[in-house]
Amino acid sequence: MIQTLMKLPSYSVAVVLCILSTLWLSTTSNPIIENFLKCLPDQSHSNYSISEAIYTRQNATFESVLLAYVRNGRYHTPTTPKPLAVVTAKHESHVQATVICAKRHGLQIRIRSGGHDYEGLSYVSHVPFVVLDMFHLRAIHVDVADESAWVESGATVGELYYEIAKKSKVHGFSAAAGPTVGVGGHFSGGGYGVMMRKYGLTVDNIEDAKLINLNGSILDRKSMGEDLFWAIRGGGGASFGVILSWKIKLLPVPAKVTVFNIGRTLEQGATDILYRWQHVAPKLPKEIFIRAMPQVLNTSLGNKAVEVSFIGFFLGQRDELLTLINGSLPELGLQKTDCIEMSWVESTVFWADYPVGTSIDVLLERPEGPTDNFKGRSDFVKEPIPKRDIESILKDLLKIENLWMQWNPYGGRMSEISESETPYPHRSGNLFMIQYQIAWEEEGIGATNKYLSLSRKFYEMMTPFVSKRPREAFQNYRDLDIGANLDNQTIFKIARLYGSKYFEGNFERLVRVKTEVDPQNFFKHEQSIPPLSQDYLV
Repeated sequence: MIQTLMKLPSYSVAVVLCILSTLWLSTTSNPIIENFLKCLPDQSHSNYSISEAIYTRQNATFESVLLAYVRNGRYHTPTTPKPLAVVTAKHESHVQATVICAKRHGLQIRIRSGGHDYEGLSYVSHVPFVVLDMFHLRAIHVDVADESAWVESGATVGELYYEIAKKSKVHGFSAAAGPTVGVGGHFSGGGYGVMMRKYGLTVDNIEDAKLINLNGSILDRKSMGEDLFWAIRGGGGASFGVILSWKIKLLPVPAKVTVFNIGRTLEQGATDILYRWQHVAPKLPKEIFIRAMPQVLNTSLGNKAVEVSFIGFFLGQRDELLTLINGSLPELGLQKTDCIEMSWVESTVFWADYPVGTSIDVLLERPEGPTDNFKGRSDFVKEPIPKRDIESILKDLLKIENLWMQWNPYGGRMSEISESETPYPHRSGNLFMIQYQIAWEEEGIGATNKYLSLSRKFYEMMTPFVSKRPREAFQNYRDLDIGANLDNQTIFKIARLYGSKYFEGNFERLVRVKTEVDPQNFFKHEQSIPPLSQDYLV
């Protein structure tokens, strides 16, 4: 066998060894996983048994537990690497035990709160690993008098919105439009929402946090220090430890807000409106957020057509919004009948794409498993795109069909916060951020390669119109194509590739913090922050 391996190219040897290692690790007599499992009860609190929180491949429900928070079908295939165990922590001591025992016995951990990592990094690895699943840790404590709330990492933003609304009709929070997103990763990556132009990002409204570090200790803002507290608010918590909970600042909202959703086809002037939108939307009052969403839809005649949806949110009432929009963007043709007044929490249901009038109870739903396969990307635009190029972009979109874009306006509060205030650097100077997403239902590697290629070609076509040197990207729309440390290596120059795009000048400070708190790089994944160490390739 050894002689055979020696005749193979080095890459092939690595693949074969990886396969053999995986087969060995999957056996029931594997000492690494056995020792890890024996270690867990010794390191967790005796009053909170960890045994019922552990699922190994020998458990009948292992597959369903793993699949429940897999959000991208691309990472649920027969060849997708699976963890040796899933620890569904029910107490903070279970998290401490998982960190201590994984470190002691040479296992990598992947930390999952909502499972929305676009590249599946919260539940997939190519080395022996366990998943630390946080979904049981979802407690939310709202203190209206203090205008704050503590929220555990396993909660979803929908659950947070629901709990805030139970206590107050005039408070909200600036976070994702998707209610099933877990707060652990969403907050730590610099999550945004429709109030970003008024209040900034999630990370701009976090007052404290509890984190479990490399040694299994629980730290708050005071004990972790300001450097680490800075790093986890936009630098991605999974590079530095396990976030247990966040303390957030509740944000004032009026008793009634206004929303609208208007679709315009090319024949209805979508190109002209979108051209004007990029000049106007970033300069509107902070209380207004208008997303432009180009996509391909089926017409009543059975044809395909490009439609741009203009989806609006206003921290105020209908009549004031009409005056502001029709004075600044008359091309949109906003009518009084287009505008709907509702409570802030009802607007979160609207933005989750539910019909008007849907009960806010949908915010508590947790759908299980992936609905489709997808690939996401992101861009930042600093100069208006010429009208002729917008027309070309929309026509190219029609050729792909399965791809949509979201153009999210900046300005307002986003332009007032320094790019170094948090690790999230995309502040002043940006007109809007683009999210691209292509989705498909077909199974198999052929279909996957086809749609990934289409996504890549469209992304390349957008190159002239977006930020440059570096071409910036949003960490929460993770994209391994911009750089990734594969094969469990940490090559600093590769980390600098993706790090400069996600964090720009803040990357160096993140590296210094990482070197201080996790010099041996225990908390790692394909796009984690690397430490500075002679033990790593440079």
